[in-house]
Amino acid sequence: MPLSHSHPHVFSNFVTTLDGVVSLNTKGHASGLDISGFSAQDRMVMGLLRAIADVIIVGSGTLSTNRRSVWTAETIFPELADEYQQLSKMQGKHETPLNVIVSGSGKIDLSLPLFTSGKVSTLVVTTTAGAKRLLRQSVPDSVEIRPIRCRTSTIPASVILDEVCRVSPGKLILIEGGPRLLGDFYVERLVDEQFLTLAPQIAGRDAGDRRLSLVMEKVFAPCDALWGNLVDVRRGSSHLFLRYSFSEHQET
Repeated sequence: MPLSHSHPHVFSNFVTTLDGVVSLNTKGHASGLDISGFSAQDRMVMGLLRAIADVIIVGSGTLSTNRRSVWTAETIFPELADEYQQLSKMQGKHETPLNVIVSGSGKIDLSLPLFTSGKVSTLVVTTTAGAKRLLRQSVPDSVEIRPIRCRTSTIPASVILDEVCRVSPGKLILIEGGPRLLGDFYVERLVDEQFLTLAPQIAGRDAGDRRLSLVMEKVFAPCDALWGNLVDVRRGSSHLFLRYSFSEHQET
């Protein structure tokens, strides 16, 4: 994975159905595992990308969907835990990736395993109002809260990235969701690579349903379309594993 000495390398990983759904957004069936069909190959790739990442960023919506989750390689695919650790060490990494939660409102339960298990260090990027709400709870030692002064509850992606870089010297930044947060990074042209698993499923939609696509609440085409370069394709069973580069288009 190419690295620049001047700025971090931001890459994202999602799974989508053939008809473009990344979350069914239905209670009990809102995670990416429902989209991939609990594919072992997809979970293996998720673990691989987490193993090389210095930082993993997720939004509060993703956290609420995956309340028991801790974002490490071995938690998503424990079968290769030893291999993931060896890979991380080969890259000079001696700690698990910093987990970053983005929440404008600060409506986060700090008693969740992500914050209390001690498995990872966690940074919460929030607004000043959100920080006040969070500080009403007991804050575990492994959790750092960074308040941002914003006119709205939406924190700009560039500001999130700046805060992350102040805390972590690592250059590999993985975004795992959700679609609104990813859209914020795309609109500021901060995504260098997109890893996308294409699952052989048709999910369908109802008129006005809340099923999510890869990017939400941002519009690019036709006036400002984003085009990537396909740099790699792999197949696992009936799943396709796609890798797109967006770096060249950001530089033009």
